[in-house]
Amino acid sequence: MAIPNPYKTYKENTVTQASPAELTLMLYNGALKFIKLAKQGIEEQNIELKNTNIQKTQSIIQELMVTLNTDVEISNNLMRMYDFMFRQLVEANVKNDAKLLDEVEGFLVEFRDTWKEMIQQSRKGVQNGQA
Repeated sequence: MAIPNPYKTYKENTVTQASPAELTLMLYNGALKFIKLAKQGIEEQNIELKNTNIQKTQSIIQELMVTLNTDVEISNNLMRMYDFMFRQLVEANVKNDAKLLDEVEGFLVEFRDTWKEMIQQSRKGVQNGQA
């Protein structure tokens, strides 16, 4: 009988119990983690590490694009930004260009921080009895 991996169980529970807003935050954090690994791959001239992690970041950007609510005006602007970042990731992968990854990372940090602030403000509103 195999003993369940408590870390794996914890991760699965974290994802399955997270709100949509928290899942989006997790996506941003994951993308940032993979960009750091891709930059490490470029620095170490490890093409596999770079390529794998850029592709993971691209997958996250695609997920963010697919989940946008296109009925909301700001979504069109976000879609253009996500598309721009996706194209920058492709170019960074082809050219081994860490500066392009830095640019995408900067946007993702801003999006992540804004999203995190929105979640915190929403929680404060709920705690103060506002909906």
